[in-house]
Amino acid sequence: MYEILKENFKNNFKKDAKWIFSAPGRTELGGNHTDHQRGCVLAAAVNLDTKAAVAPNSENVIRVLSKGYPMCEISLPVGGPDEKDYGTTKSLIQGVAARFQQLGHNVMGFDAYVTSDVLPGSGLSSSAAFEVLMGVIINTMNNCKLNSAQIAMVGQYSENIYFGKPCGLMDQTASSVGNIISIDFKCPENPVIKPLNFDFSSCGHALCIIDSGANHADLTDCYAAITNELKKVCSCFGAHVLREIPEEKFYKKIAEVREKCGDRAVLRAIHVYEDNKRVLKEVKALEENNFTEFLKITEESGNSSWQLLQNVIPEGRTYSQEVAFAITLAKHFLDGKGAVRVHGGGFAGTIQAFVPNNMLDNFKSHIEAVLGEGSCHVLSIRQEGGILTEVC
Repeated sequence: MYEILKENFKNNFKKDAKWIFSAPGRTELGGNHTDHQRGCVLAAAVNLDTKAAVAPNSENVIRVLSKGYPMCEISLPVGGPDEKDYGTTKSLIQGVAARFQQLGHNVMGFDAYVTSDVLPGSGLSSSAAFEVLMGVIINTMNNCKLNSAQIAMVGQYSENIYFGKPCGLMDQTASSVGNIISIDFKCPENPVIKPLNFDFSSCGHALCIIDSGANHADLTDCYAAITNELKKVCSCFGAHVLREIPEEKFYKKIAEVREKCGDRAVLRAIHVYEDNKRVLKEVKALEENNFTEFLKITEESGNSSWQLLQNVIPEGRTYSQEVAFAITLAKHFLDGKGAVRVHGGGFAGTIQAFVPNNMLDNFKSHIEAVLGEGSCHVLSIRQEGGILTEVC
C-alpha cells in the first residue's frame, strides 16, 4: 500500500523507512464561525490524508521533504519563533518540536518524506493535517504518550506561535481524534471533545466538497470584519467573546447594541447564538440515528450563514459571487433533497453538500459541467485520526 512512499523515501534519504504515519484532513459539519467565540462545533476527519515515511537519524536535525517542495531542515533543540519564518512549513515543524520540548520531552532527529492528497485551499485543513502528522511522529518516536487531544493542542500552538496564524483548535482536533466529534470551546484551554458513535456510511448520502472557483486572496478584510464586529458587540457587555454573554442578556440590550454596532454586527451575533444551538441539535440527531433531522438542521445552518453571518458574498462584489452561485446550483440539482451549506470561513473556496447516493453520479456530472472537471470531491468520513499506520 505504501510502496511508492517507501521508495521515494529511500531514493531521497539513501536508507529504508522505519515507519509510515498518516493524518487526515477535516471537514466542518456544524458551527460556522462559532469556534472563535468559544462556541460549539461539529467536525469530522475525511478520507484524504497527509502521509509520511520516516526513519530516525543521529544528527540532531529534523529533515522533512514534501513531494514537490524543497527540503526543510531544522536543528535540535529548537529555539524560539522567528518572524521571518512565519507562514512557512519550516515554522510548523519548529513549532511542533518546540512544544514537545517545552512539555519536557527530548526530541530525537528524524528524516521524513511526505505526500498529501488533502487539497490545499479546499477548507479541509491541509496545515492541521501536517501539524498533527508531525506531532504523531514525534510522540511515537520519543514515547511521549500524549493523547490525541494533546497532540491537537501542540499543532494549534505551532500554528499560533511559530506560523503566525491565530487559528482555533477545531481543525487540529478533528484531524487528530478522527471520525465525527463535537467540540465545546467554552474553556479553550480544555475543550470538551465528544466522539460520536455514528456510521456515516449507513446514512445513504455522500459528502461532497465543491470548489466554487474563487480563491481567498484579497479577502482578509472580509474575515477580519466578522471577528471585529463581534468584538464590538461583546464590548457593549464588557466581554471578550459571545460565549460570555447570555443570549437573553444580549436580546434585552439589542436595541442599544444595534445603535452602537450596526445591523450586520447584530445579525452576525444572532447567527453565532443560533448555530451553537444547532450544533447540539445535530449531535442529538446523529446520536439518535436521525439523519433526516441532521440534514434539516444543516440546511438551516447554511441559510443562516448566508443571511445572518453574511460570509457567502464578499462585500461589494456584484459580478463575481462564486460561492453564492455554487450553493444555488447545488440546491437546484438536489431538488429539495440532501443539504447544502457554505464550508469553513466562507466568501471563497468550497461549499459542502450531502447528496443522496442514488443522485450522486448525476449531481457530480451536472456540477462539473458548470464549475469544471474535478470541482466536486466525493469524500467519506475517516474513522482514525493521526496514527502510526505501519512499522516497516
